[in-house]
Amino acid sequence: MSMKLNELKPAKNSNRRRKRVGRGEASGWGKTCGRGHKGQKSRSGGSIPAWFEGGQMPLVRRLPKRGPRRIAHKRIEYDIVNIKTLNCFDNGITITPEVLRQAGIIKSNSVRIKILGEGDLDKQLTVRVHGFSKSAIEKIESTGGKAEVV
Repeated sequence: MSMKLNELKPAKNSNRRRKRVGRGEASGWGKTCGRGHKGQKSRSGGSIPAWFEGGQMPLVRRLPKRGPRRIAHKRIEYDIVNIKTLNCFDNGITITPEVLRQAGIIKSNSVRIKILGEGDLDKQLTVRVHGFSKSAIEKIESTGGKAEVV
């Protein structure tokens, strides 16, 4: 006994009509329409977010806060160049951010550049960038150069 296409029909209770609420008491979904009586969930537009804890202090606010909470948009970010990398330039040259980009020392088009004092400087240079560490200023001036903040 094989099944024929014209004998196919859906399984029992698989095709249900959608629930039409608010269509009179006789329908079984009249008056309160399955929402119950009173309260936030019974009102129109009265949805409660999943994280709401019924007015008790929320979990996020109950837990202790740890670690630094810096505001990222207020932090000034610098591209860092060490003193030892400035030895590749000729003696007596003025170093600016454009010169560093042309030499390939700085890859990005970053706005700010800071010189740090790692390594030794053998040349007498005038360096004009956005920031210096104390040790970098000392090393540049000890060779007879100048450290100027732009």
